[in-house]
Formats: sequence, structure tokens, C-alpha cells
Amino acid sequence: MDLANLLAQRRMTRSFDGSEVDPAWLEERCAEALWAPTAGNSAGVRMHVIAPSDVAGYFRCATDETWRSGARRASGLMRAGAVVLVTAQPSLYLERYGEADKGDSELTRLESWPLPYWHTDAAMATMALLLLLEETRLAATIWGSFRHEEDVLRWARVLDEQLFASVLIGRDDGNDVPSSSLQRNVPSRRERVSRVTPAN
Repeated sequence: MDLANLLAQRRMTRSFDGSEVDPAWLEERCAEALWAPTAGNSAGVRMHVIAPSDVAGYFRCATDETWRSGARRASGLMRAGAVVLVTAQPSLYLERYGEADKGDSELTRLESWPLPYWHTDAAMATMALLLLLEETRLAATIWGSFRHEEDVLRWARVLDEQLFASVLIGRDDGNDVPSSSLQRNVPSRRERVSRVTPAN
């Protein structure tokens, strides 16, 4: 399948059928996804695979009982067959941009970065993983890190890294509830592309 078709058919899936995803196979897909661009070849993005047997433990750590018992999508999401934690190490970017060939960047302190490249790199690697999974007919969704991220990192024994997102992976059970976001009236993809007319 060509890339344009992969992009067009990729969707976030929030209801899985409980099929397990082989962690060794998934580790290889993660390694492939890390071919994504990395600023200054800092190589500051990491992917940590959570095996099927530990998915329940992940959800106990990443959520609370109120969500697990009351959220409409909880049961479908918790049937994911594996999870990947996408993390970044900002310190590696600070070190890299302090090296001789980047010395004039003045980006050796966190507060100096108007746009942290570690977030950009993590997003590109995550998208690469989503497309690799789509190519193999597996479903996935991004689980945002809005709360409990420190608990998740401690549980996973991941130190000195920031949690960018979790990717939940499995097989679609056909019971996904479409996101209400899809009903929003937004400009078409083509309308969001323009040709620059430079100022005189």
C-alpha cells in the first residue's frame, strides 16, 4: 500500500478485541519507527513496549477507578493487546546543542528552546509507528499524557525521561464510538494548504 493511502485510511481506534500483540514483533516496529528525523541526531526519543500480560497493570497506574468504571470508552481501550510508551530525554538535546558544531545555537538550557525539538521528534516517531501498524492492519490510538505520567514512568522503571504519549495497539473489535471531534466543521485539507506570496 502506498503512503498516501496509508495516511488516508489511518484512524484512531478506541475499542480493541483483546487480541495480544507479540512484544518482540512490536519492538522491531518501534526500532523501525525511530528512523524518523531526530534534531541534530540527538537520538533522544525512546520507545518502551508493554507486553500483553502487563497492559492491565499499565491501566491501573495510568487511570483511576472513576475512569475505569465510568468512562464510555474504558472497556474498549483496556482490551488493547500491547502499549508503547513514547518518551524523550531533553538532556540529550541540551548536550547535543552544546557541542562545537552547534555552539552558536545558545540552546543549552531548557528555557532557551522556543519549540522543544524533543517533542517534535517524539511526535514524528509516533506517527511513523502509527503508519507501520496501519500497514500491518493493526489498530492503534494515542493515549495522551495529561495525568498520572509520573506514576506510569515509575511503574515502568523509566528514569530521566519525559512521557510524550502512550500508543495503545491491538485489533479493532468494530465497536468503536466515533469521536465527536469528527463532527466539527473545519477547513478541508486542501484549504489548509497555500502557496506563499513573499512580502516585497
